[in-house]
Amino acid sequence: MSTVSSSTSASTATQVSNAAASQSSLTSSYDTFLTLLTTQLKNQSPDDPMDTNQMTQQLVQFSSVEQQVSMNKNLETLISLQQTSQLTSAAPMLGQTVEISSDQLSLQNGAAQIKLPAAGQAQNAHVTVSNSVGRTLYEEDVALGSSSQTWSWNGKNSSGVQQSDGTYTVSVSGTDASGQAATVDYSVLAKATGLERDGTTLNLKSGSTSYDFADVVSVNSTN
Repeated sequence: MSTVSSSTSASTATQVSNAAASQSSLTSSYDTFLTLLTTQLKNQSPDDPMDTNQMTQQLVQFSSVEQQVSMNKNLETLISLQQTSQLTSAAPMLGQTVEISSDQLSLQNGAAQIKLPAAGQAQNAHVTVSNSVGRTLYEEDVALGSSSQTWSWNGKNSSGVQQSDGTYTVSVSGTDASGQAATVDYSVLAKATGLERDGTTLNLKSGSTSYDFADVVSVNSTN
């Protein structure tokens, strides 16, 4: 099921609450100041009137702070609208296969995939899938070819036992023609099932796995 949702982290909620409290306090202080100022003006002595320069400076200071608070509220509104726009713009990705720069492997309906590069310095790759506590479930050696290729995992461990759908960790090490260690750049492939805004971060959901939207490399719309 594809979903588009928005959630706010605890820290973000606290910041919003503090900002609202600060604004409420400022508004109350500003109203109190105006009340006192008006009372002073009404009851000032004709022989000793209030210093107009001092009064003007105080008014300017309070007005400046009030404008800053108003500007911050407008900025918060613009940021919220931008994030909502990001969710809407990303909605067409739902149901598509997305390439992501991550080591988190999403097993959905008993299948998961990663993308391996073409052979370069590394001629062979060793793929390892681990569970959430770091225990190795499955390993496989793959010969790299002249072009990039997709490696698939059927969700079974080395003993042939099917694992539950969920999030697993994948790592890939490589070796060159002489058997020496070589770096292999890989990415995971996952079906986008949802989008979620968590505070200021936009996340892509693939089953129970969550990816930072900034880590998305490409989208395959030919499903």
